[in-house]
Amino acid sequence: MTGWTKDELTKIGRAEEIDIAARRPGGGLRNRVTIWAVAHGDALYIRSVRGRDGAWFRAVQETHEGRVWAGGMGKDVTFVEVDGDLEAEIDAAYRAKYRRYAGRILDSVLTSGARSTTFKVEPHSKAS
Repeated sequence: MTGWTKDELTKIGRAEEIDIAARRPGGGLRNRVTIWAVAHGDALYIRSVRGRDGAWFRAVQETHEGRVWAGGMGKDVTFVEVDGDLEAEIDAAYRAKYRRYAGRILDSVLTSGARSTTFKVEPHSKAS
């Protein structure tokens, strides 16, 4: 694994929404799902608004591999589960990026259920 380049993280972090697809155990990709994502530091984070019951969340847990599309690019990625240490910072990133959706819509990614599904999205290295 390597990190995002500055240009990649800027493009994907500025995108209003991203598409993700979990990789199936056999290697193929599941259907794309459109979700919100935030850049924080040098990383990209996503959450399921439906918590652990979200279909894409359950699919990602099978292989922790997949693909994301945003900002005019697509990347193979690994989804890494995040512990609660960054909750406040990731909440703040969601609030800042999606503040125009204040209220129920924004709050959907700030619940304890959504927080429990936070993934750090890491791009695969080119050698993979």
